[in-house]
Amino acid sequence: MNDTSTQPRVLIFDTTLRDGEQSPGATMTHDEKLEIATALDDMGVDIIEAGFPIASEGDFAAVSEIAKLAKSAQICGLARANFKDIDRCWEAVKHAARPRIHTFIGTSPLHRAIPNLDMDQMAERIHETVTHARNLCDNVQWSPMDATRTEHDYLCRVVEIAIKAGATTINIPDTVGYTAPRESAALIRMLLERVPGADDIIFATHCHNDLGMATANSLAAVEAGARQIECTINGLGERAGNTALEEVVMALKVRNDIMPYQTGVDTTKIMAISRRVATVSGFAVQFNKAIVGKNAFAHESGIHQDGMLKNRETFEVMRPEDVGLSASTLPLGKHSGRAALRAKMNDLGFDLADNQLNDAFVRFKALADRKKEVFDDDLIALIHDSATTAADNVLQVKRLRVVCGTDGPQEAELTLSIEGVDHSIDATGDGPVDAAFNAVKMLYPHKARLQLYQVQAVTEGTDAQATVSVRLEEDGNIATGQSADTDTIVASVRAYVNALNRLILRRERSEMGYDSKEVSYKDVP
Repeated sequence: MNDTSTQPRVLIFDTTLRDGEQSPGATMTHDEKLEIATALDDMGVDIIEAGFPIASEGDFAAVSEIAKLAKSAQICGLARANFKDIDRCWEAVKHAARPRIHTFIGTSPLHRAIPNLDMDQMAERIHETVTHARNLCDNVQWSPMDATRTEHDYLCRVVEIAIKAGATTINIPDTVGYTAPRESAALIRMLLERVPGADDIIFATHCHNDLGMATANSLAAVEAGARQIECTINGLGERAGNTALEEVVMALKVRNDIMPYQTGVDTTKIMAISRRVATVSGFAVQFNKAIVGKNAFAHESGIHQDGMLKNRETFEVMRPEDVGLSASTLPLGKHSGRAALRAKMNDLGFDLADNQLNDAFVRFKALADRKKEVFDDDLIALIHDSATTAADNVLQVKRLRVVCGTDGPQEAELTLSIEGVDHSIDATGDGPVDAAFNAVKMLYPHKARLQLYQVQAVTEGTDAQATVSVRLEEDGNIATGQSADTDTIVASVRAYVNALNRLILRRERSEMGYDSKEVSYKDVP
């Protein structure tokens, strides 16, 4: 194992709460943002981009609260290239022990046309806004959006202007996921060679995954001289997503022999935060996803299994324990006690408070009565389902009975608690799920449109739990709900109701002026 203590440090800049949340349907609640930020801080992320403060009162409040709570990470807010955005950003991040302002403007020919600025006018705007940001904060990051499609001469010119105006970090975004590794590296080298003062600041790389090369592009940029990688948990982000934090961090760790750089991330905490982000965002991790996918450490081929039994290194380049995955797959049963459950949850990366353990234990016992064996993945689904079922939700599923036949419409009898009062109804539909969803609509009329309905088995067998994800859209607002149960129809209705509760919360916040969008999230790095 290489001694990494003297190796160059690569800063990890996590933008899950900003760029990741821009994924349609991935909107997180205030408390969920604080929870994810705390987990990122605990795992050793260097910079947390907590949000876009001027976008809404909700974003401002979240960034401000995260800034106050952060222990060691720098807390960054995003701002467009105008004084109003920058001032609002500073108001939010100034509470942090280590605040950062991140301001940007699109510099490619396509993006210069949006504010209708010529090259000289844009250069002046960059000088003015970066100077203003630096007068407020001594830690300023500047991004030329769509840098990879900006003319090289002009890119060098505006980067030099930003450095002279006081930027301490220059981020080079591949905003549309257009570049390739060789080109990504060449761009960083060109800037380091041509721009005066480049050696005195940090260059960052921010890659999108439209062509499936975000991780490769980020690592190529590091080898060329970039010392900050912008990324998200699970690669969450708009379109095809961003560079995945877990991929670049583990690549630098596992292949330290050819990429001799160190990060400050505690990799044993990767799996826990990956699962939590998947739950709160509603974006399930694909089974064969690198590092954090369910099958990342699974071996079914006879040849592979034989090799693993003899020597794990024959088919695994890293240990499951390195990313916080418990090596044990021993199931618990209905006779297991609280101590065993707590120990198992600790192994799985969940540190439960006493009240959380008590709630989980009740749910575990109920599940154990319905299943012969409760596996690790069952427990993870149980914890995540518990986290999405708040007692103060407007809507709660109390009772569901579905009648299925081989002919005719299916029937659903549903009892739904609405603001604490139980209401019941019978409904029919084209299948049991449709009938149950129709019952919800009849009891709580709404205009939300179903955009996604997805079912995944948590474990194997006919008694396996199903995790259901539902995405709803109403008046431009998108919300995702999840639930798990051995009864797929029950899980479906709870997921649907969870998504509705999120829409209701957003509607209420909007009516109070707390979460209304003042600007668009679109067209940001």
